Amino acid sequence: MSVVRRLACLAGAVLLSTGLVTADVAASTAADRGGPPAPPSAEPSAWPDVLDLHGTPTSAEPPEFNPLNAFSDAGAWHGYGLPTPGDRRLAGGFTGPLYLAQEYPWYLSSEFTRIRLRDADTGQPVDLGADPHPRLVSYPGALEQSYDVDGVHLTLRLQFTGNRTALVQARLRSDRPRRLEVGWDGSLLTPARTPVRDALALAATGRGVAVDFARVRDTWNFMTSGAERFEVRHAEPVTTTVTGSSYSTVLRTPLALPAGGTRDLAWTETYTFTAAERTAQNPVVDRALHQPHQAADEVRQRWRRYLGSALSGVPAEYAGLAVKSVQTLVTNWRSPAGELASDGITPSLTYKWFAGGFWAWDSWKTAVGVAQFDPALAESTIRSAFDHQLTAGSARPQDAGMVPDCVFYNDPTQGGGNWNERNSKPPLAGWAVWEVFQRNGDLRFLADMYPKLVAFHDWWYRTRDHDRNGIAEYGATADPQNATPADIRQAAAWESGMDNAPRFDRSGVLTNTDPTGRVIGYSLDQESVDLNAYLAADERYLARIAAALGRPADAVRFGAQSERVAAWLREHAFDPASGYYYDVDVATKRPLAERGMGIEGAIPLWAGVASPPQAEGVRRALFDPHAFGTYLPFPTVSVSAPGFDQTAYWRGPNWLDQTYFAISGLTDYGYRPDATRAATALVRRADGLLGDEPIGENYDPLVGTRLNSSNFSWSASVLLVLAKSTLR
Repeated sequence: MSVVRRLACLAGAVLLSTGLVTADVAASTAADRGGPPAPPSAEPSAWPDVLDLHGTPTSAEPPEFNPLNAFSDAGAWHGYGLPTPGDRRLAGGFTGPLYLAQEYPWYLSSEFTRIRLRDADTGQPVDLGADPHPRLVSYPGALEQSYDVDGVHLTLRLQFTGNRTALVQARLRSDRPRRLEVGWDGSLLTPARTPVRDALALAATGRGVAVDFARVRDTWNFMTSGAERFEVRHAEPVTTTVTGSSYSTVLRTPLALPAGGTRDLAWTETYTFTAAERTAQNPVVDRALHQPHQAADEVRQRWRRYLGSALSGVPAEYAGLAVKSVQTLVTNWRSPAGELASDGITPSLTYKWFAGGFWAWDSWKTAVGVAQFDPALAESTIRSAFDHQLTAGSARPQDAGMVPDCVFYNDPTQGGGNWNERNSKPPLAGWAVWEVFQRNGDLRFLADMYPKLVAFHDWWYRTRDHDRNGIAEYGATADPQNATPADIRQAAAWESGMDNAPRFDRSGVLTNTDPTGRVIGYSLDQESVDLNAYLAADERYLARIAAALGRPADAVRFGAQSERVAAWLREHAFDPASGYYYDVDVATKRPLAERGMGIEGAIPLWAGVASPPQAEGVRRALFDPHAFGTYLPFPTVSVSAPGFDQTAYWRGPNWLDQTYFAISGLTDYGYRPDATRAATALVRRADGLLGDEPIGENYDPLVGTRLNSSNFSWSASVLLVLAKSTLR
C-alpha cells in the first residue's frame, strides 16, 4: 500500500483515536532527524487494508476456491467483506455474510443489512451511493465505511464482540438541524441447487429480522440440523416487514440531529447453530447493544495485545506481513461447535474443503504461530486435534493413542463425509506443545498434554513399524475404507501430509499384525526420512517436557531413543554419492535415491539429526539451481527429479511449512546468512506477500505465483515466525 493511500485511510478513520495520526507523524519526524526508527505500531488503526477485503458476492454458493477474502474474528462461524469500490448500489452495508453450513461456506446475501436514510421533513432520500469517494477500509479486528452526502456524514463499523456475534455501530452527523428516517433492507441470495434452495426462510422479529434454516443433510455441499439461525437485533425500537426473500426494517421514530451533533445506532448480527447457543449469546448481544462503545473498545484492546506481541522484534519492512499473518490466523479461528470441542484454526475459510474442520498437523504448525500473539488460543488449537484421540475403549483399540487426520463439525455417525480416521498426520505435536510452553510457561498445559503426547508417540511404533526395528513407516489404519492396496497407499500418502508426492508413486503395501496375528494397520514399504526425523525431534521434545515436569527417568529414556533414531538416519537415510537424505527401502535398508530428491530430505536439519558434513551436503542441494535453489526457495521436489511438476500440489510447488523447516534447520546448523537469504527471497518473490493479497497455500517455485487455496493458516503461521526470527 502506498504511503498516500495509507494516510488517506487513516484520515478517514473517524471512530478511531485521533491521537494516533499525531503519534505517527512524530515518530516519522524523529526518524527524519536521524533518530532510531520507531517500532511498528500496535494500534489497529495504523494498519488499514493490509489484506484486501473488498468484493461483492453474487451467488449463494461461492466457487470452490473463493476469490473473495473474508473478515471474521473471535471464533465466529460467519464473516464479512467490504463493497467493491465504485459499486454505488451497495453503499451502506457490509458484504455477505459468508456463513458455514456446518462444514461448507455459503453466502447469505450480497449485503444483508444495508442502511437507508431519508429526510423526514422533505421525504428526500439521502443517497449514500452519491458520495463519489466513500471510505471503505479494513483494520485488524474491524471493517469501516464512511460517507458524506448532502450534509450528512455516516460512519459504519463492524467488529466481532463474541464467537457468534458481530456488532455494527453507526454514527450520524449533520451540518444542519434535521430529522432523519432510518431503515435497513436486504435480501437472500437464493441457492440454485436443491435441497439447499428451500433451506432458508426470512422472519420478522420484535427486534429486527431472522433467517431460519431447514434441516438439510447434503453431505458434500450443505449441512444443517434445522436449528440454525442468523438474526439481526437492533438496540432501538424497529418494525420489520418481510416480503418473500427480502425484508425492510425501519426505526419507529426519526432521529433528530442538531447542527454538528451526532447520534449513534447499534445492531448485532448473530449466527448460531442451536437454541442453546442462542441462549448463551443473549447476554453478549444485550451488552453489545446497551454498551456498544465499551464492547467495541474491548475488541480494539484485544487486537492491540495481538499486534503488540506479534510485532515485537519484527523489522519495519515486514511488519505489514506480520499483521496480515495474524489477520489470516484469526479469521480462520473457529470456536467449539458440533463435534469440535475446542477453539481451533481451520486451514482456510475461503476454500470449500478447508473451512469447517481441523487437521492434526495443520493445527500443530498453526499453533506455533498463534502462540506468538495468543498462547491460550494456541493451547486450544493443539487440543482441538487431541480432543478426538483414540482410546483403548474405541472401536479400534489397537489404535489407542492415534490422532485422526482431520475432524469436522459432523462425525461419520452424523453423516459427515470429511472426518478421516483412515490415517493420522506427522508427529509434530511435541514440538508445538514445547513452543507454546516457551511463550507462556504454563506447566499445567504441559502436564495435561504429556500423557496424550506419549500415547501418540507409542502408537507410531506399535502400528507403523513393520519389521520392528524401531523405525517407522507411513501407513494406514485397519479401517473399512482402507479396503484395497490403492486405498491404503492413498491413506498412507495422506498420512505423510505430502498427498501426491512422487516418492510414493511406486510404494508397496505391507500388513502389520500384533503377536496374535490380528491386523493392526498397514505400512508402506519405505521407512520415510521425514517421519523418523519428526519422531526423533518428538522424542527430544518429550524429554524436555518430562524434565520440566520432574520425570527424569522419562527424560533419559526419550533422549536415548531420539539419539538412536538419529544415528539410524545418519547411517541409512543419507546417500553419500548425492549428499542428500532419502526414504529407505524396508527390505534392503538402502536410500531410495533413484526416486529423486524431495524436500523431506531437509527435515533432518530441522530435527537436528544430521552430522555436520551431511548438513553441508543438504545445504548445497538447497541452493543448487538444479535441485532446490529455484526462484522461490525451496520446492517440494528437486527440479531435476523424476516427477517434478511446478504446479502439481506436492510434486513441485513451494509449501511454506517445508521452506520454514529448511530455513530453521539451516539456522540451527550455523548457516544463518543462508537462512536469511532464503527467507528474504521467499517473502519478496512470492506473489502478493508484501502487498495486500492473501497468503497462499503454496506457490509456483519458478515464477512465484500463488497456487491453490488462499488465506492459508499454516503459511501465515510460519511467515509470522520467520518475520520475528529470521527476516532481517
